[in-house]
Amino acid sequence: MELPAVNLKAILLVHWLLTTWGCIVFQGPYAWTNFPILALGVWAVAQRDSVDAISMFLGGLVATIFLDVIYIGIFYPRSNFSDTVRFSAGMAILNLILKPISCFFVYHMYRERGGELLVQVGSLGPSEERSSYQPIDSSEVPADPESKAHVTRGY
Repeated sequence: MELPAVNLKAILLVHWLLTTWGCIVFQGPYAWTNFPILALGVWAVAQRDSVDAISMFLGGLVATIFLDVIYIGIFYPRSNFSDTVRFSAGMAILNLILKPISCFFVYHMYRERGGELLVQVGSLGPSEERSSYQPIDSSEVPADPESKAHVTRGY
């Protein structure tokens, strides 16, 4: 499946705008976590071939998904719903909804820049790959492992 071409600058612009509007209500920790991650995104735009820049931006986006859920849950205003408060909270929630989609596109940019898959799903089960382990105490391998012939080894 061919992914649509999404520019990293467009992702940064959308998240910067939504974060700025979200900071009207959610000040403090919300701004302190989101704006440095956007700065990592600017670094990823400036160094187009850097795997480190895009991987740091991707990791930061993933981290801010969890942090935004906590911040919005704790600091969501319980009363005094003016139009400005509703708008700002809505933009912060929209920013949170768009972050997993942005992570998907940034991950594909990471792969295009030469990044490797960080988590392998098959590594949790039994390994089908044989190890190159060879015992060092004997260079002879018995022809029949079931045989009861005892091989004496001098140590």
